[in-house]
Amino acid sequence: MRMTEEMRKALRITVDYTNMTDKYLGDKGYGAKKFDELKKTIKAAHAYVSGNRGKDELFMGWTELPYNQDAIVKDILETAKAVRKKFDYFVVLGIGGSALGPIMAFQALCHLHHNDLPKSKRKGPKFYVEDNVDPVRMKELLDVIDLKKTCFNVISKSGATSETMAQYLIISELLKKNGLSVKEHMIFTTDAKKGNLVKISASLGGVKSYVLPDGVGGRFSELSPVGLLPAAVLGIDIKLLLKGAAFMDKLCKSADVKKNPALLCAALQFMAMRDGKNVGVMMPYSDNLRYVADWYAQLWAESLGKNVTLDGTPCNAGQTPVKALGVTDQHSQVQLYTEGPFDKVVTFLSVGSYKQKSPIPHGCEDIPDVSFLGGHTMEELIQAENKATAYALTKAGRLNYTIDLPEVNEFTLGQLLFLFEMQTAYAGAMLNIDTFNQPGVEAGKKATFALLGKPGYEEQKQQLDAAASDPAYRV
Repeated sequence: MRMTEEMRKALRITVDYTNMTDKYLGDKGYGAKKFDELKKTIKAAHAYVSGNRGKDELFMGWTELPYNQDAIVKDILETAKAVRKKFDYFVVLGIGGSALGPIMAFQALCHLHHNDLPKSKRKGPKFYVEDNVDPVRMKELLDVIDLKKTCFNVISKSGATSETMAQYLIISELLKKNGLSVKEHMIFTTDAKKGNLVKISASLGGVKSYVLPDGVGGRFSELSPVGLLPAAVLGIDIKLLLKGAAFMDKLCKSADVKKNPALLCAALQFMAMRDGKNVGVMMPYSDNLRYVADWYAQLWAESLGKNVTLDGTPCNAGQTPVKALGVTDQHSQVQLYTEGPFDKVVTFLSVGSYKQKSPIPHGCEDIPDVSFLGGHTMEELIQAENKATAYALTKAGRLNYTIDLPEVNEFTLGQLLFLFEMQTAYAGAMLNIDTFNQPGVEAGKKATFALLGKPGYEEQKQQLDAAASDPAYRV
């Protein structure tokens, strides 16, 4: 799809932070004075991110993904076409960013009941993402797919991700038992030259593989082959997705916090964290966008949750992300947000035009509580509830702001993902932490290795066995 400048402007996502300002929240909000106090911090954060773009050693290679993948995209599109022609099912084996990104894009850009549609009404095969190692889940996946007609995309940069490789071992064994070629039924997304999947590919005679580039961590990988291949298989326009990311990147070139959406969001969240708002709620008013909140939760939590600054000073940085869905969670969580502790900032994702309007017929004219709905549309109803919830929170003195998407499509989703990635990078720079490592995750991985008897972890296994639960404290 060719994007004109007029189309880009019409589809630009915007940030409305009215309900974060002192004009509407008094001393709980943020005005010109507080932005001025933060001016040096904001400027330094923008300079740090801009100055380190593309540096693999700092894991900032993701900043260049909108620009450096023309040949890869061409190859992915050819492979996706072949997959659609040959297979009826496409299954991603992965965890973390390798799974959350594909799930999020699938929900956002495909029919909400994609897998239930007849083949003639789907752009791609039935799609599943196995992002856990629950044995029931694996068994019941096998109940609904036909191995002969399934392509598996195994995603792990190292090929040592325990969860993904356990899934690989199960599926590859089943393929062999059924007389099927592992090579013909799998695509790997992994490191270019090293790692276990590279070795396995060679042993199988060369499995079709894509590279998760150096400098791109899992939670920043959706715009790489990790997310682009599954999206392309589903018929999603991945070129337009990348164009949206590039458009947002252009907006983020500005060092002016009032012109750079990601820098603005980072500054607002940084001020909120500094003021004790240690819970960040992401609340999309769209079922298509519901898994954006899941994807964002990993990005924000894993990037900012650190216990030491870059200069070695102990800290406990970060903000706990919470997922909510409008209108659904107005009836479960909003009571807490409106009247509970003053420890939250709510980010709304709002849609200007939905794919469907769904008119509400007139009826029940003798029941005013119902009849007033007639003549409106479900689009009007959900948008009204969105505005009403923001209003109620503001009246209660609660911080909230809105990211507006004119509509949900590849171009706007690409913008949104890149905005959140840049926001996270800026916020990490403001907190002076390493945004791109994950030592807390690695500690749990190593403990798992020890418990399962992986060679080299014998001492830790002894420690874990010694730390077994005390029966005196079991009820």
